Amino acid sequence: MKAVRLNSPGKKSTFAKLKQYLPLYVMMLPGLIYLIINNYMPMAGLLLAFKRVNYSVGLFASPWCGLQNFEYLFSSSEAFAVFRNTILYNLAFIILGNALGVFIAIALDAIHSKFFKRFSQVVILIPYLLSTVIVSYIVYAFLSGNNGFMNMTILPMLGLDTVSWYNTPEYWPVILVVVYLWMTFGYSSILYYSTLIGIDKSYYEAASVDGANVWAQIRHITIPALRPTIITLVLLAVGRICYSDFGLFYQIPMDSGLLYSTTQTIDTYVYRSLINLNDIGRSTASGFLQSILGFICVFIANTVVAKIDRESSLF
Repeated sequence: MKAVRLNSPGKKSTFAKLKQYLPLYVMMLPGLIYLIINNYMPMAGLLLAFKRVNYSVGLFASPWCGLQNFEYLFSSSEAFAVFRNTILYNLAFIILGNALGVFIAIALDAIHSKFFKRFSQVVILIPYLLSTVIVSYIVYAFLSGNNGFMNMTILPMLGLDTVSWYNTPEYWPVILVVVYLWMTFGYSSILYYSTLIGIDKSYYEAASVDGANVWAQIRHITIPALRPTIITLVLLAVGRICYSDFGLFYQIPMDSGLLYSTTQTIDTYVYRSLINLNDIGRSTASGFLQSILGFICVFIANTVVAKIDRESSLF
C-alpha cells in the first residue's frame, strides 16, 4: 500500500495567499523602497545633532558635544518671536485652511452642472501647483511700492495713502495668511469633496422630506460625514506645527530684513543664521527638535480626540 503524502494546510494556505497578493506586493515595492531610502536611512544623520562636526575627521568621527547644538535655538534674543510666529501662523493655517476647504467642498457639491463642477476643480487647484517663486512675483505685482496694483489702483480708489508694503511688518500676518489660503484651499477642498461625493444622497432626500433646510442638512449630515476627514487632516497638520513653508516665509516677503519681526520662522531663522556658518550640527539639531515637538503635539492631539471619539483617532 503506497503512502499518501499530504501537504501541510498551513504552508499551502500561506503560499496561496502569497500568490494571490503578489501583484499588490509588487506594486507596494517601489513605494517601500522610496520610504526606506528617503525617510529611514537619513535618520542615521540625527547623530550629527549631538556632535561638533569636524570635516577633517569625518561626520561620524567628529567629537560629541551633548546638547550644545540645541542651545543655539534658544540663546538668541529672537528665539521667542521665531517660535511665536511659527506656531501662531500654523494655527491660523490649520483653522482657516480647513474651514475654507470645507466651505468650498460643500459649494462644489452643490453645483449641478458637471462641466462647471469639473472646470471649478481645475481652476481652484492651479494655485497649489504654482511654484512659490512665481507666487512671490504675483504678490509683488500687487504690493510693489512704485507700480503695484494696490498702491496704483485700489488704495487711490478708497482715498487712502500708498503703503510701503515691504517695509511695514504689521501688514504681513494678514498678507501671508491670505496668500497661504489662496495657494492651498483648492487642494484641501478637493480632499473634502472626495469625501462628500461618497455620502448617500438618500440622506439629503429624507431630510428634505422631513422639512430640513440647506443649513440643517449641512449641520446634521454633511459636517458629521466630514468629521473623520477633518480630524485626520488636522492631526497631520498638527504634526508639522513647528515647521513652516520655507518658500512662503522666505520668497513671498522677498527676504526683506524690515519684515523679520512678523515673517521670521524657525526654518528661515535657521537658514539665515547657518548659511554663513555652515554648521551641520546646529542645523540637524533644529530639525530634530522640530520633529520631537511635532510628535508630542500629534500624540497630545490624538489623545484628546480618542477621549472624545475613539473611532476618529489615528491610533
